[in-house]
This record gives sequence, structure tokens and C-alpha cells, in this order.
Amino acid sequence: MTAIRDSYEALVRTFGNVLFAVLLFVVWGILTMIGVIVDQGKDASVYFSSYPAAIARAILRLGFDNIYHSPWYIGIIGLILISLAVCTFKRVIPARLPPLRPVKIEKIPLHAQIELRGGEDDVRARVERFFSSRGWNVRKREFDGTEWSFADKHNWARRGVLIAHLGFVIIAAGTTVYWARGFSGDAAIVTGQTVQIPQTKAFIRLDDFRYTIKPILTKSGMVYQPIDYVSHVTVTGNDGIPRKMTVRVNHPIDVDGTLYYQASYGFATQFSFTHDGKPVPGFGDVVLKEGEQVAIPGTRNALVYDRFVPTVDKSSGMPSADPRVNDPAVVLSMDQSGANLGSALIDLHTPIALGNGWSATPQRYLLYSGFQYRYDPGIPLVGIGAMVLLAGLVISFYFLPARLYARVDANAERGTCTIGLAATTVKGYDIFETQFRELVDELRSHLEPPGPSPHLQPAEAF
Repeated sequence: MTAIRDSYEALVRTFGNVLFAVLLFVVWGILTMIGVIVDQGKDASVYFSSYPAAIARAILRLGFDNIYHSPWYIGIIGLILISLAVCTFKRVIPARLPPLRPVKIEKIPLHAQIELRGGEDDVRARVERFFSSRGWNVRKREFDGTEWSFADKHNWARRGVLIAHLGFVIIAAGTTVYWARGFSGDAAIVTGQTVQIPQTKAFIRLDDFRYTIKPILTKSGMVYQPIDYVSHVTVTGNDGIPRKMTVRVNHPIDVDGTLYYQASYGFATQFSFTHDGKPVPGFGDVVLKEGEQVAIPGTRNALVYDRFVPTVDKSSGMPSADPRVNDPAVVLSMDQSGANLGSALIDLHTPIALGNGWSATPQRYLLYSGFQYRYDPGIPLVGIGAMVLLAGLVISFYFLPARLYARVDANAERGTCTIGLAATTVKGYDIFETQFRELVDELRSHLEPPGPSPHLQPAEAF
């Protein structure tokens, strides 16, 4: 039992430590940032082409390519929830919701004494009426034969931190729902092509894609700013009914609860291949997107479509910065067993020899649209949690819960009563000092009868 008790106390000390909780949030933030920086759910080759080999291997081995479903991410959320639970029940609740119990008034920094003529019951009733009339919630308790009055204002605001904690728990629940049932991905669809989304089995056909480029003259030269991408698609969802829809930047479409976003665009090129000057059966026209390649049958060579050049500068014969299609060409390279043999700028409709009697001709370009899709059933929970979290923070920062302790003691020999007052808040004493002074002065002037004042010796306050 002693070992269990010691382990429990060590757990409470560790997870109830504020610095430990902050450290957990920092780690959670770093992992979330990694998920934003590193593209999620890509093929391993994408990471090896985008990062040095050592970093790519680390991304794959640590699960950073799918970080939101990794044990690191789920584990850190679990640790945060444990820390919140321990802090809530061992630190926040005892501090924010203290029980009603007597205190040593003179030991509290905010305290005062007022001496009045009158009976004990009468003075106590007048004190309670004073605080009640000013919005204080007054409760009476008796301890060891002595009656105490406890007056609270904004007592409900003591639960602001608890509400904020609850908001984070709801957000964590929403992310857990996404981890269990949600998914995301991307798809590049060439004009006229139909693609089936593997997770939803929905079909999307890109009927037409339009983009708008606006030239802007700056001090450093002409800048070509894309201002709009528009994809006109035909979507067939679970009901089997084709529907015409339009996808724009920041205006996703909803298909069976999955959102599809306009993310990018590019140029695909259709190539025709011949061998010894003749078309090859079964190896007809091939459409490649930028970065894709096609292996040449019977050889170790592959034709790589590096990128599309919308406009070639006529004076230099080199690619121009103008992204509008005026005089297009393509940049092609040859790959032999993984080794790059060089690249060249080729005009459309111009054949290029590939060796061993093979040649390829870029026939025409086709626009393709890049979509990102996401199904997140936890979004409503995350939204609710964010609102609850914000409400808790507003309550915690903008409302000041205060508690007054009042005790009335009779002085039989002098026929007076002494009122002892003390005040505490959840934010310390300095923040309530001015209000407490004003409250004591108002109470004194309210309770003292008009006319000549009796011989009183009020104690020094504060």
C-alpha cells in the first residue's frame, strides 16, 4: 500500500505541476506545426524528392508523414488530458472553490474592524442586509458556537478555469473523432478525366478549368499574380446522381460530408510515341503531369516530363516569367537506371529522339486541377470546444470572484459589537484592495446611526 501511495503522490506531483503542463502543450504545438509543414499522407518517394535522404527517412520512421494518427500525437494529447484532470481536481477546484470555513481575520492582508452600538443579532442582520442589497450572495454558517457570514460576488466566475479545461477536453474529443473516422488526401485531375476518390468512392470529372493571371508592375519588375482558379466539375456521390458543381479558392464543395478544396493547378502534356517511325500498338498517346515519367519499352531509359513552359522568350530562346500561355514548350529529361542524362527545352509538336529507334512528340497541353479533400466528423466538437474554451478564458480574465468573511462579536461591557471583515480573491489581494477600502467605508457610513458618534475605537485596516 505504501508503494502504491507513493506512486500516486508522485503522479499527482508530476502531472499537477504547471511547468510540466506547459511543456506538454509546447510539445503538442511542435508536433502540430510539423503536421502543417510536412505534407501528410504522401508516398515515400515524395519525401525523398523533397528532403535530404536522412530527413526523409526520419519523417517516415517517426510517422511524421501521418502525424495526426501517430502514437506521438495521440500520446501527447492523452498526457495533456491526464495533466488537466490532475490540475483540475487537485489544484484548481480546491483553489477556486474553497469550502465555507472560518479564518483568522487579522492574518488576511485585506481585513478591517468596525465597532458599533447595538445588539449582536441586530448588527448581524444589518450587515447581511447591506451586502445582500449590493448583489452579494450571503450565506451563514456556525462553527463552534460562533456564527459566520460569507458573502460572495461573481462566485460563478470561479468556474472559469474549469470551463476552459472542459473546452480543451471537447477539442481533444473532436481531434480523436477525426483520428478514428476522418481522412484527408489530394487528387490532380486532368481536364476531361474522371477520378474516383478511394475513401468515399465518389467520382469527380473535371469538365473545365479556368485561371486568371494579373500582371502587376513593381519596382523590381513585372510580377504575374494569379487571382482566381475555377474548376467546373461533374460529381457523382453516393446517390449515383451526377451534379455540376464549381470549385473556387476558399469556396469548397461538399460531397456526402467530404469537403473538396481548390488547391493548385498545372499543365499536363499529351505525348505520342513511335518506334522506327511507326506507332506502337498498345503504346499510344500518354498524358503526363509535371514531374511524372514514362518508361521506354525494351530499354533502361525513361522520359521525364519536368515542367511546362507557357511562354518562351523569342529573343533568348529561354523560358519566360510570363505564366500565360503564348508560345508554349516543355522541359524534358532522360533518366537511365536512376541517372539523369540531361534535359532540353522542346517546342510542342517537335519530335525528340529517345534512342533505340524511339521518339516522342509533345502534342498538346492540358490543364489539370489539384484538389485537396477532407472529411472531419470532429469539426462540430472542435468548434464547440473552441467556444467553450474562449468563454472560460473570458470568465477567468474579465470577472473577479471575491469572498468576504464577516464575524460579529458582542462587547457586553461597552454595549457595542465589533464587526470583523476579511476579503480574498482568486487573483490575489492587490487587485481587490481599492474595492475593499470603498466597501468598508460604505459599510461604516451605512451602519453608523446619524447624530453624535459613540465613542468607538475602530481597528486599523489593511
